[in-house]
Amino acid sequence: MNPLDQLQPLIQPDPISLWPPAPGWWLLAVLLPVVLWGLYRLLKKLRRNQADKQPDISQDPLRLAALSELEALQKPYDGMQAGPWLQSLNSLLKRLCVQRYPDSQCHTLTSRQWLAFLDNRCPAAGLTRWMILVEGAYRPHCLLDDKAIAGLNQAVDTWIRKHV
Repeated sequence: MNPLDQLQPLIQPDPISLWPPAPGWWLLAVLLPVVLWGLYRLLKKLRRNQADKQPDISQDPLRLAALSELEALQKPYDGMQAGPWLQSLNSLLKRLCVQRYPDSQCHTLTSRQWLAFLDNRCPAAGLTRWMILVEGAYRPHCLLDDKAIAGLNQAVDTWIRKHV
């Protein structure tokens, strides 16, 4: 007798079924919505905290006074000399900085150092590209076009609103 004849026939494996899932998949199905809900709440809280960090200018009388003074300045449209307006902008920014940063000696800064100081406090304003702010007051006939006047005024407004 042949020993191979005594072997049992091969058992065919059952086909793999997708249903019902294994117990680990049930756990994943329960935990996934909980994790997604937690991430949603975390992101919502982070956005709320970020919004709280933005300065509220309605609670800051110094910013409000500076903004109202900025609006009251006569802009040099229609070929007017821009020197006095630029001096007024510089004076406004220096007074505000002396109040905000008394230990920084910012009132002694000039030219690029002054613009860099302003830009470090509020990069969003981009005042370093407005070299005319510090040089224009010393030019004999400084004239600005309407676009430059509006851009510089907007940059100073942004700096007053958002500086830290």
